[in-house]
Amino acid sequence: MLGPRPTVAGPAETNHAPLTAPGATRAMEAVLERVLEARLRQARDTGGVFAHDMAERVAAFVRRGGKRLRTAFVWCGWRAAGGSGDAGAVLRVGAALELLQACALIHDDVMDGSPLRRGGPAIHVEFAREHRGRADGTAESFGTSAAVLAGDLALAWADDLLTETALASPHGSRLHDEWRVMRTEMVAGQYRDLRAQASGSSGAEEALAIAVLKSARYTVARPLALGASLAGADARTLGALRAAGRCAGLAFQLRDDLLGAFGDPALTGKPADEDLRSRKLTPLLAVAVRLAEATGDQDAAAVLAPDADARPGHTVERMRAALERTGARAEVEARIADLAATGVRHFGATGAAPGVRREFAALVERASGIAPHHAEELV
Repeated sequence: MLGPRPTVAGPAETNHAPLTAPGATRAMEAVLERVLEARLRQARDTGGVFAHDMAERVAAFVRRGGKRLRTAFVWCGWRAAGGSGDAGAVLRVGAALELLQACALIHDDVMDGSPLRRGGPAIHVEFAREHRGRADGTAESFGTSAAVLAGDLALAWADDLLTETALASPHGSRLHDEWRVMRTEMVAGQYRDLRAQASGSSGAEEALAIAVLKSARYTVARPLALGASLAGADARTLGALRAAGRCAGLAFQLRDDLLGAFGDPALTGKPADEDLRSRKLTPLLAVAVRLAEATGDQDAAAVLAPDADARPGHTVERMRAALERTGARAEVEARIADLAATGVRHFGATGAAPGVRREFAALVERASGIAPHHAEELV
């Protein structure tokens, strides 16, 4: 595919000594910084107020970090497919994913009304604080509206970078197809999440569908496929990577659900009780409801019910106790272990080199919080 070379990111380190996944993540940070500096220069040309209030805030949010897991999975997918072609393109895709993640988090915090993100105030909270105290009382409305635009700006930056990379790649069409489907899945998962909350759904099938769309594919499966696409992966390799990504991604989401219910905000950088207070439909909650009904635990069923927040005395502490007592927490922990191990087995079917398989297993452990059992047999 013909097109202009990307102008905002320099080449990656030499292909003669392939980076490890952690090394690729560090190299991506340098690429991302160059991208942000270029976008900020463009924003300043557009207008000082826009650059200061909006673009610099989005850049600061991106720089506040995160797990950067998606970049590592892009790199593993590329290496599993042979690691041919431009390594710099892989890093640019990783940077684009970090910008897309910023969009997703900013918008997610608006929809959930979350006050914290990445150890600091959410973007809509930052905007609102600047206008608090105005006589017309529009601070919250301004914060929400401005944050929507901030998320849109991050998405525009992500799409620009991905498009530049695709235009410069011989596999650009395949790369863009993966990106396009991933964006749609992300929005579909977020909508089904909102819809489930509005309807008071507690069904296990709906919870699983949301987890797959909103997290499993977006966090692991699609990044693996994006990296593999840049190496011109064949159908067999892509199929194995998608299967591996779905399992590892679900393990990641289930761990995130547990952290959302039992995690330490000082470590996670976000409140630990939001999902419980809002009765957000997660596989963890769906498992607990099923077990409560199966065992006749009426107290647990009542405290976990979608409308329980309308009843006095139904506290987050009682919900946590119900998740423990029903065995939901233990069942989800076991499911995480099984999914992590299965994901590693599927990845082994790509025929990737032992070192790449070890790196993938380490990433799955990092994402899921548990070492995949029997992973050593695959490497």
